[in-house]
Amino acid sequence: MDTTLATPAHTTASASTALRRLYLVRFAFAAAWAGLLFASADTLGALSATLLVIYPLFDMACAVVDARAANAIGGPVRGLYANIALSALTTAGLAAAAASGIPAVLRVWGAWAITAGLVQLIVGVLRRGMGGQWPMIVSGAISTLAGASFIAQAGKDDASLSTLAGYAFLGGVFFLVSALRLNRTAGR
Repeated sequence: MDTTLATPAHTTASASTALRRLYLVRFAFAAAWAGLLFASADTLGALSATLLVIYPLFDMACAVVDARAANAIGGPVRGLYANIALSALTTAGLAAAAASGIPAVLRVWGAWAITAGLVQLIVGVLRRGMGGQWPMIVSGAISTLAGASFIAQAGKDDASLSTLAGYAFLGGVFFLVSALRLNRTAGR
């Protein structure tokens, strides 16, 4: 049964509004974060290491907000709880990997991108009745593939953090598209 159909329209609309706002914030954060990481991507210094740890923390906070909105409409939250756990583990993993170098960071980030991408894909499929979820579904699939490429890149001599900046920016663009689609869906 589609739980979004069993809730009052105003509850679903307010959850869509909250989700749209969250997606816009995620886009803005991803764009700013990607710019900062790209500027410092050649070396794994204090700035880039801090940025690497901040990103999954921000993702975890967003998943908490998202789970609260989903709870308000009786929507699926297990995938969001899984994302919270994955982001917490990734934060710890990236903090440790940053001391080992760029290849270690790429392996941890790659594992996170694969698992979080699968979760995003599943959550998007479960929410497709809400509207605005196709970009999230596509983004989840791309994230899974990108994660594999990060792991592969970790074995190369010219491993760089710049690919993570591009990945984060593209993910932010998908959040922006989802926010715009949710806005269009809410207008109907």
